[in-house]
Amino acid sequence: MVLPEYVVVLCTAPAGEAEAIAKAIVDARLAACVNVTGVQSCYRWEGTIRDEPERLLVIKTQYQLLDPLIARIKGLHSYETPEIIAIPIIGGYTPYLDWIREETS
Repeated sequence: MVLPEYVVVLCTAPAGEAEAIAKAIVDARLAACVNVTGVQSCYRWEGTIRDEPERLLVIKTQYQLLDPLIARIKGLHSYETPEIIAIPIIGGYTPYLDWIREETS
């Protein structure tokens, strides 16, 4: 399997916390850019269905930084099991992808 060079990582967090996570991972050069937007999440946790507002972080980074990125998010996140999902970027505008590499190097 060929590994992607770049990934988009999705993570949900409470308002306020999400913005702090975004700033910390960009400052640490674990992400080039993080979009933070509001979402309404419906999920089952510990046998109960929950429906709660959250913030969604859309994180652009290099695949090689995924493990340290996950570790950093886990260290900053208040959830016992935070959503952290990586999606490979299989293509895109080359200057933007180059910018991701420059900002995370």
